[in-house]
Amino acid sequence: MPISSGIKGLQSIKSMQSVVKSGIPNKEDSDFIKLYMLEKERTRLKSEEIRILQRLEIIQNRLKEIQLYYDEKAGEMHLPVTEEKTRKSETEQGKDWKTMSIDY
Repeated sequence: MPISSGIKGLQSIKSMQSVVKSGIPNKEDSDFIKLYMLEKERTRLKSEEIRILQRLEIIQNRLKEIQLYYDEKAGEMHLPVTEEKTRKSETEQGKDWKTMSIDY
């Protein structure tokens, strides 16, 4: 029986040792692609930063409005309490009650 030498086997497989060509054919081109992608990312991040800063400004303004309203209402809640105390102390000090007769 003749041995067929036409069958491809391990002899025809190329190994990495026999390959001399670089995996990246033109290194300069990959730098340009990388710079392009980095520039795209930079512009995207800048626009995102602008949107976030605008949103932050809106949020800070709303927080200031809420704080002013809170301070105003807290001040109003504390004032009547002190006025009521002074009114009670004035009536207790010496104001006499006036009495009226009611006919039924």
